[in-house]
Amino acid sequence: MNYTSHYNSPIGGILLAADSQGLTGLWFEGEKYYCDNLDKNHCEQETEIIKETKRWLDIYFSGKKPDFMPPLNPIGSEFRQQVWEILKKIPYGKTITYNDIACKIASQRGLKKMSAQAIGGAVGHNEISIIIPCHRVVGTNKSLTGYAGGIDKKIKLLELEGLNINEFIIPTKGTAL
Repeated sequence: MNYTSHYNSPIGGILLAADSQGLTGLWFEGEKYYCDNLDKNHCEQETEIIKETKRWLDIYFSGKKPDFMPPLNPIGSEFRQQVWEILKKIPYGKTITYNDIACKIASQRGLKKMSAQAIGGAVGHNEISIIIPCHRVVGTNKSLTGYAGGIDKKIKLLELEGLNINEFIIPTKGTAL
């Protein structure tokens, strides 16, 4: 059974979902893959896992790095899980490129190389945004490409973590990076 609850963040409404093992979803309202893996049989209830996640978000949105991790239970293929494990290791206030992740996955799998596009697909389908920090992944040329919640939210999250947004290439509407 999945339980859901809403959280009002400074950058928009968020829906949280959890099962008995951990958080299964954290989506900005209206984002690209909103509720993709949410169990059809869910109910609105603030469980201990959701309360702990809200406490984590309160600390995060106050501009501080949380010193704990709520229990997580992301749903995805083995490949996606492998990519998300790398995302969890990106330090607060730092970024990594899709290509960096591709190189790490290739190394872990004993391959010569891995497609950065495949990595992008796994990053984009991260159901637990912010806590599994997909917003910290940027293009090789420091371009702020892809974020299911929207580039505007990605910018705000990076700024919240103290990054100088002027060091990045921000796409203009209608421009594909």
